[in-house]
Amino acid sequence: MPDDPRTGAAGGDPSRPLVRSETTDGIATITLDRPDALNALTIPMKEDLLAAFRSIARDESVRAVVLTGAGRAFCAGQDLKERLEPDATPLSVEVRERYNPIIRAMRSLPQPIVGAINGVAAGAGASLAFACDLRIAADTASFVLAFGRIGLIPDSGATWFLPRLVGPAKAAELALLGSTLSAADAERFGLVVSVVPAGSLGEEARSLALRLAALAPRALALTKRALDHGWSVGLDDALEDEALRQGIAGGTSDHEEGLAAFIEKRPPRFTGR
Repeated sequence: MPDDPRTGAAGGDPSRPLVRSETTDGIATITLDRPDALNALTIPMKEDLLAAFRSIARDESVRAVVLTGAGRAFCAGQDLKERLEPDATPLSVEVRERYNPIIRAMRSLPQPIVGAINGVAAGAGASLAFACDLRIAADTASFVLAFGRIGLIPDSGATWFLPRLVGPAKAAELALLGSTLSAADAERFGLVVSVVPAGSLGEEARSLALRLAALAPRALALTKRALDHGWSVGLDDALEDEALRQGIAGGTSDHEEGLAAFIEKRPPRFTGR
C-alpha cells in the first residue's frame, strides 16, 4: 500500500493531523508530526502549517511560538515522492503558492518564533529554520541545503536569509556544495543561539519562549519588523524607521508600565496594550 500523504505511513490514519498546534501559558508550539518520513512536507502539511501561523497571528493570547519536529528530524524538506506524481504542480507554482506564503506568514507574525531544531533541517526544512527569529539546536541537529543534489536551487527564502545569518562566504559553501552544517558549527557561525543535549531541547526552547513571552508584545513585534527592514536599507532609512517605530512603542501602555516598574524596582506586567 502506498504511503498516505497525510500520514507518511502505509495504511495510516488519514484523520491524524500532521501539523499540531498547542498553546500553553501563552506559548504556541507548532510540531511537524510526520516522523516516519522525517517530517517531509506534503501539500496538506504546507496548507496546515500556513493555517497554523495565520491563526496564531490573530490570537493575542499567544506571546511566543516554538516550531519543532517530531522524532529524529526537524524537517527533511519537500516530500520528493509527491513530486513524482503525474499531476504534480509545476515547481515555480509550488514555491510561489505554497512555500512562499508560509515564509511570509512567519516573518509577518507579530510574535517571535523560536525554532527548536531537534534533528536534520534539510532543503525547505532548513529554510523554515532560517525564517525563525531565534534558533536553538539539539546536539544531534544539522542543516543542509540539499537542493543541488537533485538539480534544483535553494528556495523558500534560503538565498535571502542564509547570507545574512552566516555571512556570504559560508552561505555560498552551503548553497553551492550542499555541505552539511553541524549543530556545533551552526552555533559557531551564529546561526543558532545555543546547542543543548537532545533530551533537553524541548525544555530549553520553552524556557527561551517564556523569556520572550514576558516582554512587551507590541515592542517585540516592532523590533522584529525593524530588524527585517534594516536588512535591506541604508543607515539613514534604518534610523528613520527606528524613530517611527519608537514613537509607536512609546505611546503604548506597556511603555508606561515598563517605566513604572523600573522606578518601583519590580518586574513589569505587560499586557500588549
